Formats: sequence, C-alpha cells, structure tokens
Amino acid sequence: MSFTRARARLDLWLNRQWQKRGLWCWLMAPLSMLFAFAVWLRRKRHFLLHKKSITHSPRVSVPILIVGNIYVGGTGKTPVVITLARQLKALGWHPGVISRGYGTVIGTQAVTGQGHPDARIVGDEPALIAREAGVPISVHPDRSLACRALVEKYPDVDLVIADDGLQHLRLPRDVELVVQDERGFGNGWVLPAGPLREPISRLSTVDAIITRTAHHSAGTLKTKSASQQAVLLAGGSSQPKVPRRVSISLRVSTFHRLIDHETKDVQTFLNFAQQARIAAVAGIATPSKFFDTLHRLGLRLTQTHPLSDHFSFETQPFGTIDADIIVITGKDAVKCGKIADPRIWVADIEMIFSDPDFLPWLDHQLKAARARLHRD
Repeated sequence: MSFTRARARLDLWLNRQWQKRGLWCWLMAPLSMLFAFAVWLRRKRHFLLHKKSITHSPRVSVPILIVGNIYVGGTGKTPVVITLARQLKALGWHPGVISRGYGTVIGTQAVTGQGHPDARIVGDEPALIAREAGVPISVHPDRSLACRALVEKYPDVDLVIADDGLQHLRLPRDVELVVQDERGFGNGWVLPAGPLREPISRLSTVDAIITRTAHHSAGTLKTKSASQQAVLLAGGSSQPKVPRRVSISLRVSTFHRLIDHETKDVQTFLNFAQQARIAAVAGIATPSKFFDTLHRLGLRLTQTHPLSDHFSFETQPFGTIDADIIVITGKDAVKCGKIADPRIWVADIEMIFSDPDFLPWLDHQLKAARARLHRD
C-alpha cells in the first residue's frame, strides 16, 4: 500500500507541474524537443513506408473507430467506449472492441471473449467493456492482429471500436475520436516537460474531441476556449481546422453490492449509508476524481484509498480498512469477484453526451466509411 500511495502522490505532483510551465518543465524542455522530433520522425517514416505499401496491414472490411487521447495516462476513454458501444448498438450496429490489455501477458495470438471474460487474462478494461457493453472483445498489443482476430471469431461484428490506439499507426482507421478531461492539454508541451504524447497539432487531423466532465451539472471547464484551442491546433493559423467538439458527463446511476449484486438507487443508498463509516477505494488513473464524484453525491467519506492504475487486487487491501461500507469502481470490481466482503459496494456509472446530434453525426460518418469500404 505504501508503494501505491507513493505512486499516486508522484502522479499528482507530475500533473500539477504539467498544468504550468514552471522551473521543472523548463529543465525538461530539451528532452521534450527530442521527444517531439522522434514522434514526427516516426509518423513521417510510417507514412512514407505506407505509401510504398511496406507497413500496410491488411485491413478488415468493416469501419474502425479509434477512441484515444494525447494526454498521457487516463482521461476516461473506457467509459466513453462503453457508452459509444451501447448507443451504437441501439442504432443497429454490431460493434466489437479491441484493446491492448494493459498488465496482461498475451502470446502470439490475440485473446478474444465476450460476456464475463477473466480480467486476469484479458485485462481489467476489456473485461469491464465486455460485461457492461455486452460486446465481444479482442486483446493484443498489435491492434491490427487483434482487429483481424475479432472479426474472424465474431463474423456478426460490423464495427470495430479501438479502446486507445491513436498512436498505433499500423492500425487502419476511419474515424478518430480524442477524449480529454478537464485538464485539457495541460501546458501544451509533450513529454516529459508536458503531459502530451503528441504535439497539439495532431488534433487538427482527428474527427472529434470529446471532453469528459466530472458530473452532469458541471460548470465551465478549466480548459482553453474552443476558439483558443482551434488556433493552437492550427499552429496559429487564421483559418484553423476545428474538429467537432462535444462534452460527456458522468454520473452515478446505482450502487450494487459485490457479493450478491443487490442494487440500490442513489437516494436509497444515501439513506442506507447515512450513519455508516464509508471508505472509498480506487485503482484508476485519477482516484481523486472518483472520490470527488462520491463527495458531490452526498456521501461522507471517512477514508479514501488511492491505488495505482490497473491495481491487480491479488493482494487485496480491504481487510485492513476499518469501515462499515467500502465503495469501489466498476473497473476494480471485475478483478474482485472472488472477494467475499459484504461491505463492498460498486458505484455504477453512466455517461451522457451534451449534444444530442453527436451520435447521429457519428452514425453518419461510420455509414459513409462502410460505403467507401464496400466500393473499394
């Protein structure tokens, strides 16, 4: 636990530094220049080789939707993928999801599954997506291989959604969505002086930017305005290309008990927990966001336990927690199925797009991509 707390504190410190251009960032700036050059060189090399068909991967005959980010670490891609998969299913698509499977050891072949795959084998995020969205998943570090394995195993899949993969250049793509949170682009610099995997100019090539807000009634985000960001994307051009922009808000819909799946709506749970000592545990990229969500909901947390992202729970931390109720995330719950602790409740999350026209727009883009593939 001491190591995970130290890691969480380091992550918090880094993110604070990356929101400004202080002394530490200026000291790291020369390394960032080298990193930016390496990123540019990699993309240039890929597209030159791609033109000569040297790096061209055989693509599947269905549209590929990339959901990624340029901010290092977690920005909330997986809940967005789950929401998109659910809503695109409602529009008549049969999506499947590919993922790297962080923290797992995958052999030469992709691992596929649906329903309730073992998180120890496929990873916590793919397991959560399969369970919550009800879609098949395919896991491998080589996303192109995972993509082909998905459509071969599940021939009904007519849309591939890539959870991450924006920087996986060998993976073909038809629509690119970038997810950011209230941190926006930070100080606008690439690693290590800033938080970005790629320069901000990369966003001028994507189709849409989804800004994830913490809760449904969120106010103004602490990011640059759309017009300011548009100029940044274009490198100061007076006529910048602006991707479609939409926000997506998070809210807790229900709570369910881990051992028996007893479910309570939010108000019933608040009444149930009114006199209890409540602890919150989170092994996600930014545990503080989860804790803040519970606070805003009205839960009086007596303890918070931030764990490292993708925490395995092989050494489970709950036995040492002195509390009547322990609240965890859905991402953590998929790894805690064998823990028989009646105090553990899972916060069930749903997400809502701010623009009702966004899903019809995305549906149109994907159908246009499908038509192009059929023509070719």
